[in-house]
Amino acid sequence: MEERAAKKDGPAGTTQKGNNMKITVIGAGAIGGNLARKLSAVGHDVQIADARGPESVPADVLDSGARAVALDDAARDRDVIILSIPFDRVPELAAPLSSVSDETVVIDTSNYYPHLGGRIEAVDNGQVESVRNAELLGRPLVKAWNAALAETQRTKGVPAGTPGRIAIPVAADSPRARRVAMQLVDDTGFDPFDAGVLADSWRQQPMSPAYCTELTLEEMGLALAAADRDKDVRVRDSMMERFAALGDAPSLEDVVEMNRAAHR
Repeated sequence: MEERAAKKDGPAGTTQKGNNMKITVIGAGAIGGNLARKLSAVGHDVQIADARGPESVPADVLDSGARAVALDDAARDRDVIILSIPFDRVPELAAPLSSVSDETVVIDTSNYYPHLGGRIEAVDNGQVESVRNAELLGRPLVKAWNAALAETQRTKGVPAGTPGRIAIPVAADSPRARRVAMQLVDDTGFDPFDAGVLADSWRQQPMSPAYCTELTLEEMGLALAAADRDKDVRVRDSMMERFAALGDAPSLEDVVEMNRAAHR
């Protein structure tokens, strides 16, 4: 794959004022909280919803200006909706998203881990994770922010142009939606890599060479091209054993190195 970065003139065709967008993050866990903090800190109008109610959103997630809202109100009149919930729970949002405008960009950050949410036959038989979610939700999706650890996202975002900046792959069928998501990835401190259409997003699923290995933009294309579906599934399914071998309190660097070593 060739190197493909986001255009710096901002996304086209959105309804935001300038480059500031109206964004809802659904899910207040580690990644959802990171995204709400970072995107509100750079000036986006961010609200965050959690199935347990607004009161369950940690106070520190709101420090940069994000607002906690009820899930029933979360999807109304938004430019972007980011789904940051467990993979097996994404289809539960079909009803809340049913009235969302076709112009709204919906981004899926989830990953399929059978040991966490149980086996899903369609995915085990080769259906791409976010293609499955798009079908069950009945609307197009973007795949982004799934291929970087929560701690990487929290601590390693840096300004554009910083040497060694970590890249995050973004896949979508709509070029406009992909551009919007790539701009937001840039806003969170990472180089966005155009990973093509959603059907190709299996290349950034667990545990591919591009998954949670903290690669630069120049390295990301090679890693996506090196993905091997059968091998990556085997690596994914052995992850818990390999993780246990790291000991009780592995560092972020330990986990990243474990992921890289699986593909050497």
